[in-house]
Amino acid sequence: MSLERGFLAISGPEGELGRVPLDDIEAVIVANPAASMTTQVVAALARRGAPLVISGPDFRPSAFVLPVDGHHDQGSRIEAQAEATLPVRKRLWAEIVKAKITAQAEALDRVGAGAGTVRTLATKVRSGDPDNFEALASQRYFPALFGRRFRRIRDAGSTNDLLNYGYTILRAATARSIVAAGLHPSLALHHRSKGDALRLADDLMEPFRPSVDLIVRDLTDEGIDRLDPIVKKRLAGVLHADFATAEGRTPLSNVLGRLAVTLAQVYTGERKTLALPKPLIPLEADEDAELCVP
Repeated sequence: MSLERGFLAISGPEGELGRVPLDDIEAVIVANPAASMTTQVVAALARRGAPLVISGPDFRPSAFVLPVDGHHDQGSRIEAQAEATLPVRKRLWAEIVKAKITAQAEALDRVGAGAGTVRTLATKVRSGDPDNFEALASQRYFPALFGRRFRRIRDAGSTNDLLNYGYTILRAATARSIVAAGLHPSLALHHRSKGDALRLADDLMEPFRPSVDLIVRDLTDEGIDRLDPIVKKRLAGVLHADFATAEGRTPLSNVLGRLAVTLAQVYTGERKTLALPKPLIPLEADEDAELCVP
């Protein structure tokens, strides 16, 4: 990969494969171990706030490059983020878990699977989710969506590889939104993995995992269980899927940006709750967007 007059030029053994305008790039995910790029590419992506993600053989991220500079009010927002009390973080995590479980139920409704038991769990989530209804809902959700024999095992290949890649795209876009909002991606609400520098991204992306799952469900219904350039493009399309918001139909990349900004506003005391779309899964092509109040 190299820069060519405002474009990211992608080349292979047989020459140039294509060019993408730098300003149109949400993130760059490198999954080919033989790929190379210039430092100019890395710097240009950072200037535009686009993360560079290096994936391992299982298509999960092994490294991220994020810009140093974010929002103009970054200093005060990160300070407020670091000083957020445990009750506030637990309340926000419960809000996210409820949204994730609700999105899972909506996804099951979309494909005609039974969503009743999953939806009920959302009403039981307490501050901090001490009963771990998030995990219980997922145990019921994945077999209902992909079949009783399916297990969500990250390194199991096949359908799990499709999910891994889709979640990597979602995670990169969420991390970008966090930095752009002036927050630090390592200061989490809930996730505590010591080796994870993007713990807040892991928190905020949770309600939108079912958006990836629906694409993967469509792929598996078509008999597709392997990644290729066309499949990767379909998975990347999740960032352009429209949601119903107070501004009308809005792509997921903008929804994530709004979510990160409202989190910053909660930290600074400007609001109490997060801005989440309703419904929590993408609108279908012919579905009207009913305005929701954030």
